[in-house]
Formats: sequence, structure tokens, C-alpha cells
Amino acid sequence: MMQVILRWLHWRALADPPLPARVVILLAAIITYGAAGFLYFELPGTPDLAWADAFWFAMVTMTTVGYGDFFPKTIAGRYLVGVPLMVVGIGLLGYVLSTIATALITARMKERQGMGTTAARDHVLIFNFPGEAKVARILAELARDPGIGPHAPVVIVDERLDTLPATIAATNVRFIRGNPVREETLARAGLARARHALILAADSDDPHSDALTLATVLAIETRHRGVNTIAECVDPESIDLLRRAGCNHIVCGSRLDACLVSQELLNPGAIDVLEELASNAHGQQLYITPLRRAGAATFADVARVALDRGHLALGLRRGTSSLLNLAPATPLDDGDLLISIGPRREADFAV
Repeated sequence: MMQVILRWLHWRALADPPLPARVVILLAAIITYGAAGFLYFELPGTPDLAWADAFWFAMVTMTTVGYGDFFPKTIAGRYLVGVPLMVVGIGLLGYVLSTIATALITARMKERQGMGTTAARDHVLIFNFPGEAKVARILAELARDPGIGPHAPVVIVDERLDTLPATIAATNVRFIRGNPVREETLARAGLARARHALILAADSDDPHSDALTLATVLAIETRHRGVNTIAECVDPESIDLLRRAGCNHIVCGSRLDACLVSQELLNPGAIDVLEELASNAHGQQLYITPLRRAGAATFADVARVALDRGHLALGLRRGTSSLLNLAPATPLDDGDLLISIGPRREADFAV
């Protein structure tokens, strides 16, 4: 049975070869005809001609370059070899170039329309496209931080977006169109090779969009638990569900709205301070940095090390709790992270 299949495949390859193979075969046949004909007619008058010279003549004639170092001097060589090479060469070359250009344009259009597959590694996946302005701000913030940087690959996955906007496509961003819950879409987006997955709320005004966010988190966590997932939710009631689904970090804008408004009322200018701490565009930023301990240490020890690097220690991140304004003698535990304000991100603080 296998021999019959192989024989059929062999016959199909010879009787009906694919288009690229046809072009290569035709190109090789024309060059061989030109080289052999050139030698046949010109060798008697120029005995020092070689096959290399003949093939060179055939190629520069087909491409209409015509350097003039080799050319037919006989009537037969000119009209039986030179003219056919020029006529057929121009047509074949134009066909090949147009085919290549069409393939490149088609590939680019498929990429813009999200029909391709990404080969990126250690990239950032952004699920859902709530709006060009919001996504552009997120990309700008990621590019300013050295932990991500402007050259890190970013892949946007969305089912409703037809074409990636030109302003977003101009950056180092790829687009995959499809349902973020399906295996095929996640495979094309390179989930197994991704470093971060940011799941945005499809509609920040509709609590029902949390259902898609939850389904996306479940699809990601069941296939690749190694990726760092950050989800945005609309309804605070969804936070517990997202946490149970395995989401690493959850941001709920509606939960912060009341706090921000009241803080601006009680402390005018608080929003400006918080915006500066949260944005990488200017000023100092808020960082949560791992600690590297060689032995017993206190909060005063790590605060002193941080101050030497230009960071002001605010407290510790211990598990899911934030401990702020700690006493200097507070001992450090394994797994503690330092909360600080500084000019740049540090890899860690050693104490």
C-alpha cells in the first residue's frame, strides 16, 4: 500500500509539479538552452570560450543587463539564441518578480489582518483590543520600562478587530485574529513561548465582558501555567473567580474609582502624584523588587541598601499583603519584596 502511495506521489510530482518547481525548471531549461546554443554557434570562431562563459552570457542576457563582455558574433547566435533569450527572459523575469511581489504583499496583508502565525519568543500577549488610544498608552508604558523595552515583541489577539491600526502596526507589534479561548488561536499567538499575558476588558463599561476575560484566563492557565497573567476586570465580584482560575495579578478599575475620587477630594493633587508614580513617562516610579538575603536582616538594612541606589523604601510586599511604613527593626521573611520609589528598575536588592 505504501509503495502505491509513493508511486502516486512521484507521478503527481512529475506530471503536475507545483508552481515554484515549474518556474525553476523553465528557468533552468532556458539558461541551459542559451548557454548550449551560444557555445554551439560561437565556439568555432572563439575557441577559448568555456561553459562558465556561456552560462554567464545566458544569465546577463535573460536579465537584460548585457555587460558586453560576451556577445554572439554570428547571425545564428544572435537570432537563434540571443533574441529568444531576451524575449523569454524579460517575460519570465517579470512573471517571477510579480509572483514574489504578490506573495510578499499577500503575506503582509495577512499579517495586518491577523491571519498569520507569530514565531516570537518571550513576547507579551495582549488579549482584546478595547480601543486604539488605550492600547497605545499601554504599549508606550511597556516600551519605557527596561524590563520590557521598546524592542520586545508584542502580539495582540482579538476576535473583533479587522485590521491592526496603522499607528499600532508601525511599532514592534503583531496581530493575531481569532477567538482567544480556542487552541488554534493560542497556538498561532505563540502562547507556549510567551512571557506575559495581559487580558484587557473588551468593554470597560460592560460587566459582562468579565466572562470573556475569565474564559481567556482559564484557556491560558490550562495550557501554559508558566506565563505571567494579568487580567483587567470591570466587576469587583469577578476578582475571586479570576484568582481561582489561576490569574497571577488582577486589576479592577471600578474598585479604584471611588478611592481615587475621594483621595483627590481629601488631598488635592493626589491624582497627579499617583499618576507620576504609575507612569514611566516622567519622574519617579513605584517598583516592587525581589530581595536577596545572605542571612538575618531587617527592614532598616534593606532601606539603607535601597537608599544607596537612589530608592526610597516604602514597605514590603509579603504574599498578597502590602506592609507600609514599617518599623526599622521589622525582620525580613523569605519571599519578601521591597516596595520603593526610584528613578529606575533594579534587578534585586541584596542585604
